[in-house]
Amino acid sequence: MTHTPLSDLPGGILHDEVVPARAPWTHRVNTGETLRIIDLEGNQAVDFLMYSAADDAERYSAQDTIAAQRNIFLREGTVLLSNEGRPMMTITGTSVAYHDTIGGACSCESNTLRYGHHTKAQHSCVDNFLDANVRAGRGKRDMVSNINFFMNVPVEPDGTLGIVDGISAPGLTVDVRAEMDVIVVVSNCPQINNPCNGFNPTPVRMVVSG
Repeated sequence: MTHTPLSDLPGGILHDEVVPARAPWTHRVNTGETLRIIDLEGNQAVDFLMYSAADDAERYSAQDTIAAQRNIFLREGTVLLSNEGRPMMTITGTSVAYHDTIGGACSCESNTLRYGHHTKAQHSCVDNFLDANVRAGRGKRDMVSNINFFMNVPVEPDGTLGIVDGISAPGLTVDVRAEMDVIVVVSNCPQINNPCNGFNPTPVRMVVSG
């Protein structure tokens, strides 16, 4: 397991937690604080949602974010917008070239459609999101298109999407700074049927500073 230095993070460390493989995670990140996501062992997709801490009805919008930057990939400097068009978080640093926001979250339904009925009982990102959200009174209708940090979803010239080997490696990071008080909800992706996790889900580390 790679240990990433934290000395370059702004302010002091407010929270530091390792999220086990396949597990959900949720945490409040206040305005001005930075969340660093560390891919401890490499090639691990991190499915990511966020909601305004002041009003659950305001949440991350992939559509608004893509339209505002005129690009489907998320890079350093990308402002992550809400469904009200307001900045929620900004990607202030990343060790990889880009991140995905169109690939969605794996589910029981998508697994069985893509990989066969025998995968129906496998744990999914939708399960993780539901598990984390229900604790705050949110349900399936509150789930929206999510971010997939470290996930590689190339788009072919004919518009088809692929899910291929991740572009991360042990110890690589992405930093997101809160532009409003947000509730972050994460699924440390449990997918084992495609290469987004190298067919072997692993832990990630979440560090909040400010």
